[in-house]
Amino acid sequence: MTEDQLLGPHAWGEPCGSAVFKAATEDFQVREQLHIPFSGNGEHLWLLIEKRALGTEDVARMLARAAGVALSEVSYAGLKDRQAVTSQWFSVRLPGRTDPDLSALWSDNLRCLQQTRHSRKLQRGAHNANRFLIRLHELQADRDALQQRLETLAAEGVPNYFGPQRFGIHGNNVDQARQWATRGGLPPARGTRSRLLSAARSLLFNQYLAQRVAAGSWNRVLDGDRLAFSDSRSHFAAADLAADDPRLAALDLHPTGPLWGQGAPASSGEQLQQELQLAERESQLCDWLEAAGLEQQRRILRLPIAELAWHYPSTSCLQLEFTLPSGCFATAVVRELVSLTTGAEAGLQTDF
Repeated sequence: MTEDQLLGPHAWGEPCGSAVFKAATEDFQVREQLHIPFSGNGEHLWLLIEKRALGTEDVARMLARAAGVALSEVSYAGLKDRQAVTSQWFSVRLPGRTDPDLSALWSDNLRCLQQTRHSRKLQRGAHNANRFLIRLHELQADRDALQQRLETLAAEGVPNYFGPQRFGIHGNNVDQARQWATRGGLPPARGTRSRLLSAARSLLFNQYLAQRVAAGSWNRVLDGDRLAFSDSRSHFAAADLAADDPRLAALDLHPTGPLWGQGAPASSGEQLQQELQLAERESQLCDWLEAAGLEQQRRILRLPIAELAWHYPSTSCLQLEFTLPSGCFATAVVRELVSLTTGAEAGLQTDF
């Protein structure tokens, strides 16, 4: 499956040109933003770790072995890219134990930036946002067109598609999910089960969002919509919003789409009918998600881009910096600018 099949149409016209994405590990950097007042004591050791060319689950396993605990005692807020330089928090439950000696772990690819104790474990999704630094190489695009597009994205946001990495290489995760849905079963391995359920759910959301992008309504409130704030998982009926509420124009409040699961979607009217029509077209995947016990949730359709900045380190390189809410994908931003070739496809050094 192609990226356009997995995601959907662009919101602001065709890309302004082309570039190479992730030519080197340092070209994709992510800093997790977590605002928690630490107690300074407790049975959980919290570590802010910078990793390079390592997956989040790889680091969790390394921490478990070094600390002498079960993998289930290691927690993190979210998965971060392997082919990148990323910093994120981990917690390790150590009841009645002093801090273990983890010095043997640290290397050029793995560093501990901060360490503290806290009374609670780190929960999934606990981080507030992620700050990205992205360098695009071999840039071939008109500078004036890029400038105008960047200004538009900063002011208007982009469709909040799940990125192609959610679906695996060439959509392999989706293919596997459809195979399991056809059989009516679930993968026995927890990690595989979670990955395929997430891919199926994300595909359904992207299909709904693609319909709204094609109709030009992804960034507008329609009758029957449910609305949510950028950093909140709760939502409410659009009918409860005052017509002149400034938070919509400020990109603080957005229409939402369905993350499929048990129960009826919370939308109403025409929007509910569109969601149910999608569920009918993808009935096998929807039935599979419901049978797995997932519940109906919502996700914002419009992705606000905070603190977007850009400059050109060289004539053929564009560097971007911006902040996105947790659970959102930088590729949803970059694809509105240029069409991307990964470093491997361009013959450059990368594992992506």
